[in-house]
Amino acid sequence: MNDTQKKLFEAACKAQKKAHAPYSDALIGAAVLMSDGQIFNGCNVENASYGGTVCAERVAIFKAVSEGAQKLIKEVLVVSDAEKPWPPCGFCRQVIAEFANEHTVIHTANLQGKIKTFQFPEIFPEAFTPKHLD
Repeated sequence: MNDTQKKLFEAACKAQKKAHAPYSDALIGAAVLMSDGQIFNGCNVENASYGGTVCAERVAIFKAVSEGAQKLIKEVLVVSDAEKPWPPCGFCRQVIAEFANEHTVIHTANLQGKIKTFQFPEIFPEAFTPKHLD
């Protein structure tokens, strides 16, 4: 891992410890690096209605936006306690697409630091973005 990945991993792991996942037992943490250099983290927060559940990636992104960060995501790191790192779900990919570009990098990791890296278009080709509304 490079220095940026280490910072994102540490922030995601810190958030992952706070996850509220009584239904799935899937404790997920995420960290996003915004274009202004700020890092925001989040954890998944499950809800008994399931539809009210919010994933770690979206929590981190919503925090970044609500705190006034520049709205371009440079990197995202998602960490889970699974042996094989989990990628962002479809809802999260769509939210990332709102604030990403073709240079945005997505890292998936497990708690042992096994990491896999993608360019965002690799995991969400032909994403629906604000450009479609022009």
